[in-house]
Amino acid sequence: MQYRHFSIEEREKIQLMWWKRESIRTIANAIGRSPSSVSREMTRNFPKENKVYTSRLAHERALIHRKHRGRTDRLKNAEIRAYVVSHLKERWSPEQISGRIKKDIGEHISHEAIYQYIYAQVYRNGWGLLKPMHEDLRGYLRHCRKRRMKKGLRRSQRVFKPHGPSIEDRPKLVKDKKRVGDFEGDMVMSVGNKPGVNTLLERKTGMFFITRVKEKTSIATNSAISKRMSVIPGHLKHTITLDNGTENSDWRELERLTGLKTYFAHPYCSGERGANENTNGLLRDYFPKKTDFSMITDEVLALVEYKLNTRPRKRLNWRTPLEAWSVALES
Repeated sequence: MQYRHFSIEEREKIQLMWWKRESIRTIANAIGRSPSSVSREMTRNFPKENKVYTSRLAHERALIHRKHRGRTDRLKNAEIRAYVVSHLKERWSPEQISGRIKKDIGEHISHEAIYQYIYAQVYRNGWGLLKPMHEDLRGYLRHCRKRRMKKGLRRSQRVFKPHGPSIEDRPKLVKDKKRVGDFEGDMVMSVGNKPGVNTLLERKTGMFFITRVKEKTSIATNSAISKRMSVIPGHLKHTITLDNGTENSDWRELERLTGLKTYFAHPYCSGERGANENTNGLLRDYFPKKTDFSMITDEVLALVEYKLNTRPRKRLNWRTPLEAWSVALES
């Protein structure tokens, strides 16, 4: 038999007979329904306050439930959803949001639930069209993937000996992030392979520095790095690890200007400077490839630097790099 929703007339009949203390079986026979259906209807619509069945309230509640049937909110409540969406738009990763949310608003949600919520906005879990009245949040993820993909393996490349002091000779405590003051450096290019910005990352705290460079030369690079190092206390300047680009060729002058001991990663081994490379990827969220950095103001660069340094990090127990860096400066 095809199921029929209760009508307002049936609910009014239930209310009248219940107020007369008629039994559920008698009410069911009077409106042509099964006793179990009447029992469920009354159980669903007894207010906790006074335990009185009211047909009007029951019907309004049923219409609201009917309107939202089939919908599943992947996150617990509106406060969590608002927090997740706002921080996704700040370019936080789902894992960063999951790690920080308890500290900020006292709630808990897993990063997997956030991913499921993002892809639930689209039919077929990301393979179809955007659902009506939903927002496509996939563009705020790091790689902006339209659908979830399994992680793959990257092909290996030949490794050559670097031309400067090798990363193999770098103190082990640098790799283990045992102290503050060990940096990684790189250059993020502008449109047309023109010079863009120099980036520096402090390995232990994750503090990130962005400095404009006008030329892809060792002089310009050394100037950008020494400018940022000039305001950092001496006890927080130990080493810097660079790639083998021509802009890093005059490493001896860099050591003289900054007091940093310089080391070079192996060619084609960007993973040896993985923290810097990863943060450069976050920078590309704001300035995609083919960005002309000459059109970007210093104020905008400073704002992006601040945003990246105020994202929580899992390895910092969900503190931000700026918070960790501030503690190091005060020590």
